[in-house]
Amino acid sequence: MARSRAAYEYTEAEDKSMRLGFLLIAAGLLSLLGLGCCWLRPALQERGGGGSANCTVLAVRQLGERFACTFSCGAACRGTARYPCLQVLVRTSRSSAPALLHEDERQLRTNPKCSYIPPCARDDQENSENVTYKQKYWKEKVGSQPFTCYFNQHLRPDDVMLKRTHDETVLLHCFLWPVVTLLVGVLIVVLTICAKSLAIRAEAIKKRKHL
Repeated sequence: MARSRAAYEYTEAEDKSMRLGFLLIAAGLLSLLGLGCCWLRPALQERGGGGSANCTVLAVRQLGERFACTFSCGAACRGTARYPCLQVLVRTSRSSAPALLHEDERQLRTNPKCSYIPPCARDDQENSENVTYKQKYWKEKVGSQPFTCYFNQHLRPDDVMLKRTHDETVLLHCFLWPVVTLLVGVLIVVLTICAKSLAIRAEAIKKRKHL
């Protein structure tokens, strides 16, 4: 009887496999829950209040106003520099009124008055050169060519964005790896249970032959 009961008990290796499987399942579920709250809800709100349109550049200009940005010069070193404000005014296919173009929602929230925020450098002249390069890009390379832009009624309905913050590729990668972790955990648990079941059956068949 004791020998039969021992056959049904998991070995130390099987017990570790089961624990690993349940740990991966829990990690996958918690990751999906966290990403669903942090990423999926804002993405759905963005899609619900926004859409795409065709944009054409109307004017590209630099304002006299300069804005502050923070640069990093080491682990415990930070400083403040300034950059000129670049505005790109566009006409959209959904409205004849001019709209201010932004890189994405993050840039729109950071500085709603400008169309571009350069990587913050220590030297103000370098920041100005980056903005001037962007200005030439919109004037000379893009010019009057139409391009796709995005709008969001929940933020500033009169402004448009060059790209969405919650891109389909980003969302795919954010949810792909938790799902893979969950499936690997389930697979480990199922394979461990199946291996144990086969071992018990093999033991039972072996006993019948001896009888």
